[in-house]
Parts: sequence; C-alpha cells; structure tokens
Amino acid sequence: MLSREDDIEVVGLAENGQKAIDKAGELHPDIILMDLRMPEVDGIEAMRRIKIDHPGIKFIVLTTYDNDEYIFKGIESGARAYLLKDSPREDLFKAIRGVSKGESLIEPAVAGKVLDRFAELSRRQQSPVSLSDREVEVLGLMARGASNKAIASGLNIGESTAKTHIQSIFNKLGVNVRTEAVTEAVKKGIIHL
Repeated sequence: MLSREDDIEVVGLAENGQKAIDKAGELHPDIILMDLRMPEVDGIEAMRRIKIDHPGIKFIVLTTYDNDEYIFKGIESGARAYLLKDSPREDLFKAIRGVSKGESLIEPAVAGKVLDRFAELSRRQQSPVSLSDREVEVLGLMARGASNKAIASGLNIGESTAKTHIQSIFNKLGVNVRTEAVTEAVKKGIIHL
C-alpha cells in the first residue's frame, strides 16, 4: 500500500523489535512505522534504542493498543505520530508526510486521552502544597538533619507526633524520604537553606 505512493519509499521490513533495531542501523530510514507489542524486543524499547544511535529517525506508532499505558510510553519513547491499525490509510499517508516535515499527528481517539493526561499533570503542578506552620518547622529541622527524637525534643512534642508530621509532609510533597522532602520544599520555596 505504501509503495504505491509516489513520494513514499519502503526501504525495509522487520518482523520484531530486535530486527527493527538492526535494520535501522543498516538502512537509515527517515521514518519507522513501529508496532508496540512484538516478540524479542517490544516497540517501545526498540524506539529507545534506535533513538540513542540514530536520533534523526522519526517514529510513527501504528498499533492496535489504545490504552493509556501504551500511548504515553510510545510518546515518551519518541513517537511523532500515534495511529491505530484500523485508521483509514489516508490518515497513515498524512501522518508519514506530516512527520517527514516535522509535524506530529495523534489520532482523535488517542488525542483525547493525551489531553486528559496533560490536564491532570497541569492540575497537579498548579496545586500549591499547603503545609501547616508546624509542618514547616518540622521540615526546617529535617533540613538540618535532626532525627525524629531531636525534632520532638526541639518542638516539645512527642516522638510519635513528630513521625505523624513527617508522614504528612511526605504525603503532601509526594515523596518517600527526608532528602526528597527537603529538596522538594526548597524547589517550591517552602523553606530556604
């Protein structure tokens, strides 16, 4: 089907991800149509590996998978277009021509999921972290390397209360350890070192 188009030349075919990696090195295509689930090496890993050695190659994901996990991993791995295999062939031609010019194309059914994900990420980033005055005090002591016992003693609270404040700080900042909490608090301007 692609070979019949005057401005598209098919330079090779690969039946799995490893062969796609090998052929990318041999054939240096401008664009690779990549499925995501293949034997040996999946399409996501194949795109990542190819990008390392051949950053100029562009990818179009052509797959049957439209769940969020595949969509975002495909885009994160470098796909410039994401089409489902049941898309009209005119959409595939349009995607190839567009990607060759530096454009991106995401099928409407997939685009809705992408927009929903970006909206969610935006909401998360815009939500200010609201720590209580006591949590800021605890965070300040954590930044100085104080232990739970030292925090409790310095603030005249029980050690279990100090642990509760620390866990609340972790939850609000979306972290799991003290160093991450201090780093995030500094980035967000909650504390200054």
